[in-house]
Amino acid sequence: MRQIRNGGGEKHVQASNGNQWSAGELPPEEILFGSTEFMRAVRQKIQKVASSDLPILIQGENGTGKEVLARYVHASSAWSKGNFVKVNCAAIPGTLLESELFGYEQGAFTGAYAAKEGRVELANGGTLFLDEISEIDLSLQAKLLQVLQDGRFSRIGGYEEVRVVTRVICASNRRIEEEVQAGRFRNDLFYRIDGVRLTLPPLRERKVDLEGLVAHFMSIYRVRFQRDAEPLRRTVLRVLEQRNWPGNIRELENWIARCVLLGVDGAMEFFAGEGKTGMASPGPGSSPMRLRSVTEKVRQEREYEVILKTLGKYNWNRRRTAAALGISYRTLLYKLREAGLPSLRARKDAALSAPPASGV
Repeated sequence: MRQIRNGGGEKHVQASNGNQWSAGELPPEEILFGSTEFMRAVRQKIQKVASSDLPILIQGENGTGKEVLARYVHASSAWSKGNFVKVNCAAIPGTLLESELFGYEQGAFTGAYAAKEGRVELANGGTLFLDEISEIDLSLQAKLLQVLQDGRFSRIGGYEEVRVVTRVICASNRRIEEEVQAGRFRNDLFYRIDGVRLTLPPLRERKVDLEGLVAHFMSIYRVRFQRDAEPLRRTVLRVLEQRNWPGNIRELENWIARCVLLGVDGAMEFFAGEGKTGMASPGPGSSPMRLRSVTEKVRQEREYEVILKTLGKYNWNRRRTAAALGISYRTLLYKLREAGLPSLRARKDAALSAPPASGV
């Protein structure tokens, strides 16, 4: 990365790594954008503006993938050879955010024993991602505006101007227009960062993409945890589709991680006691789904799978199967009828009535 300050010089910084969805390797495009019309429009807009230096504002609820989208824009642009530098404006107190962004000179304040570059300098030649930018104090917004306008600023305690050329992407879980109206955000800064606006929908509006996201996270956490977890059954997927997912994709990812570690039954326990926030509202004429019935459905399906595998192992000998399963013969017959599995007599009758094989 090329530094323009003080006659140039080389400076490299490694981007931070987090989990696969929020800050690590980018997911495949078909997973990131899914198949909804809304996300197709987002993808098309990115393809048009990614190569420019126009600022981008990404809005959406927490956990919808704003940072992933920012990283995708960076990787798709001419700035990809530089660093992707993230600043979480909500996680850094206002008194420290200025020094984190712009750096400081030696002796600028107590404890400043050496000069330090800020994140803005580290993003020179690359992308500066300001996450939750609506949390920045008004007093600091003016200095940030200057950087966006002419690429110049001074470190804390310094007099020399630092010049940078960087692509700026901002994100917020709030509607910044409302923050401007409330007097908490400068309107001139808002107009500067609002070059292109991208809005990410919540997961509850992307249910058609849920199955693909589940498969993606399952493959990631099987490798990460070294577990041979089986794909989720259709019954479990239907349960997941009933949820509102207030934490969006981030919540889904965490649930899949639990599922790989603890199994489906163990992961289902995390849905207990969450009330109305987790489950989707029932449609007209439908009754609400209770956690007990959900758990029972999952248990029954897993039980039927074990019975079928054991029957196949013992060539459909029901007495040997019952003994192997540790249940009575009568209990096995009951469970076979409950599952709608054919009896031995029905299987023989079906075999006798079937047409002979053609021999081809």
